[in-house]
Amino acid sequence: MNINDFISRIEEEFDDIKPSTLEPDDILKEKFTWDSINALIFLAHVNVEYDVEITADELIESKTVRDLFNLVESKVETK
Repeated sequence: MNINDFISRIEEEFDDIKPSTLEPDDILKEKFTWDSINALIFLAHVNVEYDVEITADELIESKTVRDLFNLVESKVETK
């Protein structure tokens, strides 16, 4: 798993993110609408794509794309 693939999958999942615009250190709330619906979509996406579950609290603590990647990667590695 690498961060560029992770970013590409996020960009594909959300319609309001233009392809090739997200960077690892981008703050999520500044790049697209990070509301409860998008949070649920992201949680479902992670569950389907990476077969891991993250909590709402863990998601809230993630401020950047890199934070999300590190969170998901840590859960994948402990499986």
